[in-house]
Amino acid sequence: MPAKYASLPNPVICTPLALSEAKAHWADHCATCHANHGDGATMLGKNMYPRPPDMREGETQNQSDGELYYTIKNGVRLTGMPAFGEPGDSDLDSWKLVCLVRHLPRLTSEEVTEMKKLNPKTPDDREEERQEADFLNGASVAPDEHHHH
Repeated sequence: MPAKYASLPNPVICTPLALSEAKAHWADHCATCHANHGDGATMLGKNMYPRPPDMREGETQNQSDGELYYTIKNGVRLTGMPAFGEPGDSDLDSWKLVCLVRHLPRLTSEEVTEMKKLNPKTPDDREEERQEADFLNGASVAPDEHHHH
């Protein structure tokens, strides 16, 4: 990592809006490997080598904002961590993710629930959610429709 990133400050003020935008981005792009709360214990994360670090722990939290930004923007070679972000050091979405990484140790269960709604879904996931909503809203379901053995 170039030395300049060690002291590069985050140009984003970590407001509730910036954090909300970062949570939405994380839930859609990062949680598949890192989990919504950042522990990396997802189906994909647990099967990667090296495994994604627990983003809430010291190994990550002790890095400077610039170092976190560099990793998000450039990825980590020879791992599953791809490069994200736009060219140049003014990629505000990546800087907002730095705000979220700093917030992960204090993430509330309500925030995790909110983020779960934003996670990518397969067509089967969407159909299951539709059926569950129909059931909860009192829609009648044919007996054989849900009963598969």
